[in-house]
Amino acid sequence: MQRLVWLCLCVLAMADIAMGAAPKKPVAVPFGRNYVPTWAFDHIKYFNGGSEIQLSLDNYTGTGFQSKGSYLFGHFSMQIKMVPGDSAGTVTAFYLSSQNSEHDEIDFEFLGNRTGQPYILQTNVFTGGKGDREQRIYLWFDPTKAYHSYSVLWNLYQIVFFVDDVPIRVFKNSKDLGVRFPFNQPMKIYSSLWNADDWATRGGLEKTDWSKGPFVAAYKSFHIDGCESSVNAKYCATQGKRWWDQKEFQDLDAYQWRRLRWVRQQFTIYNYCTDRKRFPTMAPECKRDRDV
Repeated sequence: MQRLVWLCLCVLAMADIAMGAAPKKPVAVPFGRNYVPTWAFDHIKYFNGGSEIQLSLDNYTGTGFQSKGSYLFGHFSMQIKMVPGDSAGTVTAFYLSSQNSEHDEIDFEFLGNRTGQPYILQTNVFTGGKGDREQRIYLWFDPTKAYHSYSVLWNLYQIVFFVDDVPIRVFKNSKDLGVRFPFNQPMKIYSSLWNADDWATRGGLEKTDWSKGPFVAAYKSFHIDGCESSVNAKYCATQGKRWWDQKEFQDLDAYQWRRLRWVRQQFTIYNYCTDRKRFPTMAPECKRDRDV
């Protein structure tokens, strides 16, 4: 019996590795371990010893926070509960960004909506200061009812966006196609809640209803597993020492590709790779996308 249990556990462990899962659960730490408020400190509230925080937005200001360190590659995740009710015009963000004009950036932006209308999750990738790589999806759950995990896996081979461990987007390293890839600019992690009613909801047609404010988004499980570096560093050589730098994380596996295809078929509402009106010529990196 003990041998059977051991064999079952081994099979499950091997399945986890084959599916590209992290070898261990992300370790959440209190907010103050890795993060500091960025502006409007009075619009941030702390709960449970700093393991949970709330950001608030009113008609005076929004607020945000950033990591203390800068990172080259890693796995970064956070659990977020979005602004409930009428959130039109608001944007709740979780992203990585470098600090210069030709910056690199990896974005989650959650676009609010009128009561009863679904949130839109917009992702984007900037390399060398060039963005315009937006993709938008509806989520398969109500992100205002409970916390959900949003994470980024970033190594030399790919950037993967996850929602509750489901891959929703992959940006492969396409340097061989002439596309820049983030590899030598350390990035800080940022989160913010702000007013963007000039564009966020129906292209700016729906304005923020300040009578419904203040608007509140909640964050917890502040997880960082990256290669910490100074902002002046040109590279960070992990040499395969970190789990996210191993061979099995250089690509999605078959199961993850199926999950990504499910998201694209069922929930994608915009993909720059298929927008021929805006981009008559397909971006080179899109040719590496299996489903385009």
